[in-house]
Amino acid sequence: MAVKLEQRLIKLVVVALLVASTSVLPACRGGQGVAVIVAGSTSVQPFAELLAEEYAHIVPDSEIDVQGGGSSAGITAVESGTADIGMSSRALKESEQWLWSVEIAKDGLAIITHPSNSIDDLTNEQLRGIYTGAIGNWAELGGADARIHIITREEGSGTRSAFEDLVMGGEWIDPKAIVQDSNGSVRQLVAGDRHSIGFISLGLVDDTVKAVHLGGVTPTWENVSNGSYSLYRPFLFITLEEPVGQVKDFIDFILSPEGRQMLITEGLIPVS
Repeated sequence: MAVKLEQRLIKLVVVALLVASTSVLPACRGGQGVAVIVAGSTSVQPFAELLAEEYAHIVPDSEIDVQGGGSSAGITAVESGTADIGMSSRALKESEQWLWSVEIAKDGLAIITHPSNSIDDLTNEQLRGIYTGAIGNWAELGGADARIHIITREEGSGTRSAFEDLVMGGEWIDPKAIVQDSNGSVRQLVAGDRHSIGFISLGLVDDTVKAVHLGGVTPTWENVSNGSYSLYRPFLFITLEEPVGQVKDFIDFILSPEGRQMLITEGLIPVS
């Protein structure tokens, strides 16, 4: 009986020591050996994934887990502590400005159509008319006699928020618009529909779609830089407080000359 009691006491001591050792582990995420969770804007996501891949070559024992979800979801994830870094493709709202943030780049917002579409240029007013539903046929703009298929992003998307701020002027997007949950899916739908129109990150435009001129101005890196192309928004990284540890190291890498060059190569405008 005494032996069994002694064995039970030893087990209790071991369990207590394990619990105590676990309780003194760092509570903050992003520590050495712990994956840094980056979540949010699907516009920022592909660029963050490239940067994380390059960072892993430089710091082999690092682990950066990049996820999507949208700008608002990323900010909420930071606020709740389920992500170390939130990605946003819109400016912070007044209620969010208590969070720490840094602008890593600027990105143009491209208006895209199918490459076969004969319309190469739109004014802001025409674009707003399309998205409110006031202009419903390409023939009204000098194009084919075909109904315009409007494609937009979901509520909470930073890309949609930027489009509403820059284009819509307080008017509502047509509720009959086709809603997609990522830049990639918008691009894919437009590439497969000769009569569609959508908007995506300028850095994600490829030869499957055509980026329309806006007011005679070509959507390019140079024209966003000099301010002549008016549709652009910030790309932000957001944390709960001033970053430390591996979170800080990753952000510092993005802001370094090497990280800036990667952003330039991918079609973004890095911060100076």
